[in-house]
Amino acid sequence: MPERTTTRVKEILSWYQSDSPGTLANLHRLLMTGTLGGTGKLVILPVDQGFEHGPARSFAPNPEGYDPDYHFQLAIDAGCNAYAAPLGFIEAGARKFAGQIPTILKLNNSDSLSKLGGAPISAVTGSVKEAVRLGCSAIGYTIYPASDARNSQFEHLRELTEEAKAAGLVVVVWSYPRGSGVSKDGETAVDIAAYAAQIAAQLGAHIIKVKPPKDLVEHPEAKKVYEKYQIPTKTLADRVRHVVQSAFNGKRIVIFSGGEAKGTEDVLNEICGIKEGGGFGSIMGRNAFQRPRAEALKLLSDVMKIYQG
Repeated sequence: MPERTTTRVKEILSWYQSDSPGTLANLHRLLMTGTLGGTGKLVILPVDQGFEHGPARSFAPNPEGYDPDYHFQLAIDAGCNAYAAPLGFIEAGARKFAGQIPTILKLNNSDSLSKLGGAPISAVTGSVKEAVRLGCSAIGYTIYPASDARNSQFEHLRELTEEAKAAGLVVVVWSYPRGSGVSKDGETAVDIAAYAAQIAAQLGAHIIKVKPPKDLVEHPEAKKVYEKYQIPTKTLADRVRHVVQSAFNGKRIVIFSGGEAKGTEDVLNEICGIKEGGGFGSIMGRNAFQRPRAEALKLLSDVMKIYQG
């Protein structure tokens, strides 16, 4: 009989002191599902790229991905903790796959047809009510710290977080610095990634998604502090450790994006660094679903073995 819970999951749940039994039950479900269930680690399959980048750029490398059912089944067969997608993809498979894997409804999305310059902002494309109707365990929302439009995003997230928690849902925040406040390289600088994690935690996120940070300190004011206190940043493990520390001293779940498609060796080396640095896992889209199914399953299995090790 599978374990109903573990000591590690109980510890993680104890960090969320204000949450209702409903929200804790959904967070427990996310942490106890799949190959990594009970370990306190997460591997989530996100498929919002069709909306964000367009269908051909997203699915032509593996045409099976045009079918929403493909992604549900891939996440289930791979042993992922959850599957995240916008409203349309979740609706397309919600009944067929009901109860088979926790789902995360992505409540805002952008597209690549128009550029907003210094003020990137995603449109709200779903609701908490729809997440409840579709049986989702969580909502997802992207913020762009450093955008000139960040205040609107933070305010929208605050409202949605309040509503989601009242409905017993988990809140997952994609915290991606972007806009006039940072350079292109600075979007993944270690100080900026740590700041992004802190902002998402302060806004009430249960799970925070950031990009793996580079060995770069963007802001001059921060650079003085990093140098004075000799904050280690040379290795990916050092930087991940610092980002996790920045999310309430590791008392918020911080997972890392897989980013653009890259070779298997590069993916697995990155996962090793995230694991060594105490990251809680990965949310891996293009590097999984753009590969042929067998190859994707093998990659996700290898990623989970690293986190289990």
